Amino acid sequence: MKHLWGLACLAFSVTVQAANFEYPFTPEQVAPDTYVLEGKTEDFSKENGGFIVNAAYIITNEGVIVIDTGSSRRFGEQQRALIEKQTGKKVIRVYITHHHPDHFLGNQAFRDVPIYALPETIQAAKQEGEMFSNNMYRMIGDWMRDTHLVPPTQTAKLGTETIGGHDLEVLAFQGHTHSDLVLFDKTTGVLFSGDLVFHNRAATTPHANIQQWQHSLETLLKIPFKVLVPGHGKVTKDPAPIAQTRAYLVWLQTTLQEAAASGLDMTEVMATPIPAEFKDLALAQSELRRSVAHLYPALEAEQLKPAKQAE
Repeated sequence: MKHLWGLACLAFSVTVQAANFEYPFTPEQVAPDTYVLEGKTEDFSKENGGFIVNAAYIITNEGVIVIDTGSSRRFGEQQRALIEKQTGKKVIRVYITHHHPDHFLGNQAFRDVPIYALPETIQAAKQEGEMFSNNMYRMIGDWMRDTHLVPPTQTAKLGTETIGGHDLEVLAFQGHTHSDLVLFDKTTGVLFSGDLVFHNRAATTPHANIQQWQHSLETLLKIPFKVLVPGHGKVTKDPAPIAQTRAYLVWLQTTLQEAAASGLDMTEVMATPIPAEFKDLALAQSELRRSVAHLYPALEAEQLKPAKQAE
């Protein structure tokens, strides 16, 4: 009975929180001057308001640097209010890791400060941002109220720059999207990988090139980081999430290629059982279905080429 009462209270708390459109931000200090707002390893929903991303910030002597701004104007505004109240400092710049909606649709709250991203990310945000925003309105409803597209405003330069006592290196990769920014704080050893790395959550693939992604992960393993902040999932002090993401992508690519070679249709591939190694990854089955939709048509087309050439 006590257990049921506890569940009822929890459900009531979540309902009230959602009704008030307050994100349950709890800053986790992962290194000196460095905090993460850890999102849920879930799909977008009206219950979580799109808080499924790891947003982070670094407190420097000059002000605060934000990494990713979340999925809505509300997210960005509440994120910024929390940061400035906690630190007593102003946000001086923002880095956007890539153009997926949960990472940059909170930019509206930071439009008075420089928002940095790689050139291809800026272009992709401009081209696809309105579509993403419309989809988000459908998925999370009023959490998105008054959210408008604000693409990144500044081109992030590759290399190391010292800001307020922190040596920050901007790195450019590909694989999860056409343009994936990684930020390495050499001063604290924290690596912000963006969605190149998922931890205990199945990777998303709407813009993926798995071969390039694998190459990027191999390069990330060579960086001497002390703390790894993945795009989704728990922060760690070891490379295990990188290895996990690599293994999942190998399985996904192999599964899709073998299915295409066998002539299976998309529905059959979507029903592929998840192997034991990945069965505990959040959203494994649903992300497999989405990955089939994203990636399988091109693999089927590759299988048809030899037949067409022989005609």
